[in-house]
Amino acid sequence: MKSPTLDDVVKALSDLSNVEELYEVTGEFDIVTLVSAAGIEEFRELLKNKILKIKGVKSTVTSIVLNAPKGPRNGLHAATSKSTSQ
Repeated sequence: MKSPTLDDVVKALSDLSNVEELYEVTGEFDIVTLVSAAGIEEFRELLKNKILKIKGVKSTVTSIVLNAPKGPRNGLHAATSKSTSQ
C-alpha cells in the first residue's frame, strides 16, 4: 500500500464515531480497528455503507467479540474489522 492511501484511509476511519480504536499493523492487513455497534444491523450498516465505501479500502475481515473475560471491555460486546487498502 502506498503511504498517502494509508493516511487517507486512517483519517477516514478515524472520523467515524463507531471506531473506538485504530491501529496500523504489519502482516496480511494494513489496519485493525475496534468498532462498537448497538447490534448486528448497525454494524452491517457501518461496514456496508461507511467502511467499505472509503476510497482505498480494498477488503475487510470481521470478527465479532463474543466474550471479553479480561481486558478493558470485560463484559462488553464489540467487533473488530481488519482492512486491506490498495
